[in-house]
This record gives sequence, structure tokens and C-alpha cells, in this order.
Amino acid sequence: MKLRKIGDLVEQLCALDASSFTRETVLGEIGRDIIDPASMAPYLFFSGTHHTRNLIYRCDLFEIAAFGWEIGQAAPVHNHRGQECWMGITHGRLEVRNYRMLEIDPERRTCRLEPADGYVLEPGHPAAVDPNDPIHSVTNRAEFGERAVSVHVYSKPIEWCEVYYPDQGRYMEMRLCYTSVNGVLCPGEIAQAAV
Repeated sequence: MKLRKIGDLVEQLCALDASSFTRETVLGEIGRDIIDPASMAPYLFFSGTHHTRNLIYRCDLFEIAAFGWEIGQAAPVHNHRGQECWMGITHGRLEVRNYRMLEIDPERRTCRLEPADGYVLEPGHPAAVDPNDPIHSVTNRAEFGERAVSVHVYSKPIEWCEVYYPDQGRYMEMRLCYTSVNGVLCPGEIAQAAV
């Protein structure tokens, strides 16, 4: 599989109109070639305390972000509030673990989840989050032994999600923020540029 620059993916997705921006089409674009990690370096930061969310491009239809994962870092169990999500890996591996909602009480913010299937995300093997079962976690497992870099496409752009605490039987709404936007650290963020 050959490499292509992140700018080429942005251009290809920008060329799609809303009716063509389907799960299959976007998954095909992300999976067509592996994104050249060097082309993402200007946008990518890493943090020793949490995975990073680095915005590369955003319009009314979609956004593209590069996530930087140090060894052992994870995104908690969460959903995408009905938004479509596609993920690809440019470096390393990530474990995606899906969960099934058994019960939910929105007034009390309680829930009961059970683990479902899971898979390992690797270069050349992108994935789309199933909007019918959108609850999942993402982890750069310690045994993988290296940093990971993932590319995420959301349609429409996403600003909020629900974060679940299965062991406590509760969930909460969380506003999503970026570590950097177009290669510039956001105020208050402490992170190191990719090297």
C-alpha cells in the first residue's frame, strides 16, 4: 500500500458533496492509502498525561483530526452522539472495544453496559464506528510498545459526547476540546510537537 499526504485526504473529502459523504465512500478514501506520518507532523502533538486531539481541517460537513497516543493512553468509554466516525492508523496500533447499552436512565444519568466485540486498528485497516452501536473505548495498550497516531473523520463535526463509567453505572456529557488547531497549541495545553 502506498503513502499519501494528509492534505490529499482533505482534498478528496472536500470534493464530496453531502449526498456522497457515505460510510462506504469515506471508509474507502481513508483506506485507499496509508497517510504519510511525515505529512501529519506539522499538526501533531503528544502529551504525557492524555491522548491529544489535533484538528487538521473543519467545515460544516466534516472535520479531520490527528490523535497522538503515548503508550498506555486511552480514550474512555464514549459515544459520538449520532455523528459518523471513521478511524485510520498511520503509526502503531490501537485496540477498539465496543459496548452494548442494556439500560439507561437519562434523568438520573445512570446506565448499564456490557462489553461487546472489539478489534485492533492497524495501518491499512481503517474502521467506521457503527452508529447503531456507537459506544466504545480506544486504547494504545502497553504491550503494543510504541506511540500510535490515528486519523479521525467526523461527520458532522462533533463538539459533545457522552462518557460512560461502566463500573459505576453512570454517564455524563462532556464537551470535546482540541490540543491544537492547524498546528498551533490551544491556550492552556501543554504538549510536545511530534518528532
